[in-house]
Amino acid sequence: MGEDFDSKLILLSAGGTGGHMFPAAALAQDLVSRGYRVVLVTDPRGKKHTAIFKNVQVYVIQAGTSGAGFLGKVKGTAGLATGLVQAFRLLKKIRPDVVVGFGGYPSVPAVFMAQRFKIPTILHEQNAILGRANVFLAPKADRIALSMMQVQGIEEVDAVRSVLTGNPVREEIAALYSKPYPSLQPDGVLRVAVLGGSLGARVFSEILPATFVKLSAAHRARLDIIQQCREEDLEHVRSAYEQAGIKARLSPFFENVPEILAQAHLVIARAGASTVAELTTAGRPAIFVPYPHHKDQQQKVNAETVADAGGAWVMTQEGFTIEALRTRIEILLQNPEILFRAAEASRSCAKPDAARRLGNLVTAIASGWDKNAVQSFDLTQGREG
Repeated sequence: MGEDFDSKLILLSAGGTGGHMFPAAALAQDLVSRGYRVVLVTDPRGKKHTAIFKNVQVYVIQAGTSGAGFLGKVKGTAGLATGLVQAFRLLKKIRPDVVVGFGGYPSVPAVFMAQRFKIPTILHEQNAILGRANVFLAPKADRIALSMMQVQGIEEVDAVRSVLTGNPVREEIAALYSKPYPSLQPDGVLRVAVLGGSLGARVFSEILPATFVKLSAAHRARLDIIQQCREEDLEHVRSAYEQAGIKARLSPFFENVPEILAQAHLVIARAGASTVAELTTAGRPAIFVPYPHHKDQQQKVNAETVADAGGAWVMTQEGFTIEALRTRIEILLQNPEILFRAAEASRSCAKPDAARRLGNLVTAIASGWDKNAVQSFDLTQGREG
């Protein structure tokens, strides 16, 4: 392992979706700024997100998933076995000082092998429910970094090693925390950002145009929509807005999300952990429509943490109907002070310095300052050594 601060090597293990990769990239940015060397281990799916990592060497290994059916499970097991062998060889070669896992099956091989090598490991959990990969890895993790105060599914013997850091967001989003909510006049423009992502764009493309066209002409004239749509939905959504005289910008993907959030008065979105972290950091009220098909309903729990504070409204996909949404939008158009108060409530849920907090935790572990993290535990205070 490295012998001085500048030479210490931190390995980040993340993959799959952006929800795991974005906080890893934010931490990488913080660690590089501190003088650490940082490498990323990801899977083939996560490779498409690696452009957001700067000054970070990237390694791609296989990872298993819990596929459907017998063949899916066999394939997943084979992928995990391959990933473990690849991770073993990589860790033996580079010998990092600390390994940080960001949940999801792609994080398992590197973190699991690091624990076998007795390399300190930190797990980061983005959601309000501990994911299955982190549940599996938690007993031998030195620290578990949580994004929210209350996290379901964490065992008491592991909870004693948990630290509340928040969910890191990119610097451009963190900078919005100190910016005021955009001016909203009683009869002025209402800018609505619809960030659907791959798991939400279809239902939003179906419900939103049908809802907005039912508003009064005066209300339609106030709308300025920016909406993420699937490629195959673009034409019919664009046509619906044009016929209703509603100003709208549509695209399958937006690169300038920080700029969009800076201008938005209201966001309609799924409730993935990164989305929730970004919206609360920006201080933007949201209508969350949680993805309904997760067994543990993690997005619903994520959304409710903000809704309970007054910063969002949660609509189940079943309840996300034209009439229900129309009523909600009309109330907000007629009472802009509701949005203003919700914006501040949303901001109260944020931890804009989460990347720094997580970076501090990595530094403490790497430097040997966190003595409690590496000591042996008994059953009343944590894991056995």
